[in-house]
Amino acid sequence: MKWIVGLGNPGSNYAKTRHNIGFMALDRLADRHHISITQSKCKALIGEGNIGGVKTVLIKPMTYMNLSGESVRAYMDFYKVSLEDLIVVYDDMDTEIGKVRLRYQGSAGGHNGIKSIIQHTGTQQFNRVRMGISRPEPGHAIVDYVLSTFMKKEKEALDQTIEQTCDALEHSLTHTFEQTMAKFNG
Repeated sequence: MKWIVGLGNPGSNYAKTRHNIGFMALDRLADRHHISITQSKCKALIGEGNIGGVKTVLIKPMTYMNLSGESVRAYMDFYKVSLEDLIVVYDDMDTEIGKVRLRYQGSAGGHNGIKSIIQHTGTQQFNRVRMGISRPEPGHAIVDYVLSTFMKKEKEALDQTIEQTCDALEHSLTHTFEQTMAKFNG
């Protein structure tokens, strides 16, 4: 079994913001495979299904970004799942919009959701898909930027990022993460 955690903030006022691109990717993956992410468990909305012959659980923490680790820890403890089977999907300002970067370890890089997961799991070693949202123009506050919506001119690149993320996630279910990194980090 694999479990995929998309990071974001709950509530309609955050739904289309840059910080919620992880939720957007999970929703698209769920649509592709007719999975309903509606069960409320472990401080998250959860959907279970079969993707490419692999039992997969899609998880959207409802704790707000900065406390995402609480939900991850609760799911780990309750279901006794392994971190080796986890993939975290989230926004990354150091990757340009339209691109994704896969990593299997590393620091939080200033991302509070990842910082919380590292705190609650006690390790920096877990698979992740970093979805590009680009950096704000100089002088723009980062918090305002990540909580802003995408501009119309970014729609095509946003869709490309989401589709590429879903393709990488599907590939990772039947290949090693190293093989998936080699293919999608290209």
